[in-house]
Amino acid sequence: MNVRQLQIAADQMRLDILDEITTAQSGHIGGALSICELLAVLYGEHMKIRPEEPAWPDRDRLVLSKGHASSALYAALAAHGYFDRAELKKFRSIDGILQGHPSMTKTPGVDMSSGSLGQGLSCANGMALAGRVDHKTYRVYCICGDGEMQEGQIWEALMTAAHYKLDQLTLFVDRNGLQIDGPTAQVMNIEPLEKKLAAFGWFVQTIDGHDVAAIDQAIKRAKATSGKPSAIILNTVKGKGVSFMENIVGWHGTPPDLKQSEQARKELEARLHKEEQA
Repeated sequence: MNVRQLQIAADQMRLDILDEITTAQSGHIGGALSICELLAVLYGEHMKIRPEEPAWPDRDRLVLSKGHASSALYAALAAHGYFDRAELKKFRSIDGILQGHPSMTKTPGVDMSSGSLGQGLSCANGMALAGRVDHKTYRVYCICGDGEMQEGQIWEALMTAAHYKLDQLTLFVDRNGLQIDGPTAQVMNIEPLEKKLAAFGWFVQTIDGHDVAAIDQAIKRAKATSGKPSAIILNTVKGKGVSFMENIVGWHGTPPDLKQSEQARKELEARLHKEEQA
């Protein structure tokens, strides 16, 4: 896929996320909209997967540690054929397979159940270590939020990954600057994040998290790094793509009403049309 195709895929995910959360009238839209470019590049360009065989032993693994952004993951999985797109309309529904937080026992393509923040990187470490023991070549990717980086278990997991030189592991930090209680810097400052991660023994890159070409190149550099795990910090905008949601903390876990959803759809469809015509 080229840059234009990847951006189109990201903006289509945004429309799917909007539909999921509007239909359910439940979900976390802000932090889902901020990781669409990352998911488009991962699934479109880098992850070794077999949607027809979700449990393929040699597949690459993805742990969405910020599990409240599940609607974005489901949009990516549906786009790549893990299940019928009609399932997106059953998001958070009792008769659907798409839980509010990802469940590896319910949804094809989900490699780890998540939602309790701070635990995903430890799970990703375990997957990477298991791959080494089993002489597998698969890679493991983990997506954390910047608010989640306040969790103590994250820092234990960071030490573990560096200690065991898990160079097949890549951590993405969605640094959108906001969490449920307000700006991350005010709730519990995590900066200087780059220096902290580097001091813990990680190869660190910081990029524009909405630039698909930059994401692609950063993942390539991570793959080429040996002897240490990689961290890619994505500077993003919470609520990206919807003007009245961008950088507004209140959209962390609030679903749009029908009028707001209609306005958001108009904006996202305009973005998508612009990309398609480029």
